[in-house]
Amino acid sequence: MITLAFVVCAYLIGSVSFAVLMSKVFGLADPRTYGSGNPGATNVLRSGKKVAAALTLLGDAAKGWLAVFLAIRFAPHDGQGLLIVALVAIAVFLGHVFPVFLKFKGGKGVATALGVLLALSVWMGLAVLATWLLVAVAFRYSSLAALVAAIAAPIFAMLVHLRPELVFATAIMSMLLIWRHKSNIQNLMTGKESKIGSKKAGSQSV
Repeated sequence: MITLAFVVCAYLIGSVSFAVLMSKVFGLADPRTYGSGNPGATNVLRSGKKVAAALTLLGDAAKGWLAVFLAIRFAPHDGQGLLIVALVAIAVFLGHVFPVFLKFKGGKGVATALGVLLALSVWMGLAVLATWLLVAVAFRYSSLAALVAAIAAPIFAMLVHLRPELVFATAIMSMLLIWRHKSNIQNLMTGKESKIGSKKAGSQSV
């Protein structure tokens, strides 16, 4: 029962969309109505309001961190607790991707996944963030950076010696994130993917 309570709470935390909230705060159009239609930081950036995009990014990362931190802090310190942390990591990510408050149509989960990874291991999270930044600066494709970082995440998880349950949770998030970027992969292959900062209406964002 305690496991279910942690998972449900994590999912609800993940379901809070900072893209929608920040757009309302700054008087912007709903991010689901322009660009890629994706409620994420990259799409909010297309509004031209960098502060709103930055706060969206921070908020989405913070909710991932918070859910996992609470699980680490309050779950039983035994085998069950480790399982709870792993399930919470997946649940908060799924909440962002399939939020109950937005009819299960959410963002792609990059920032939330980063928050989760930082909570599981600061060094792993920083390594994944550095990977994203390196690829983003070199190629200026947010989606490509996210894909490379997603592939690298389980490898970093093993390198920092996370427990198998947590490596598995990291791998599940990575696979889901790659799946969520399937349209981006097609756009990258056909040269149609927009670069960071572009306001191209038909692009797909993180």
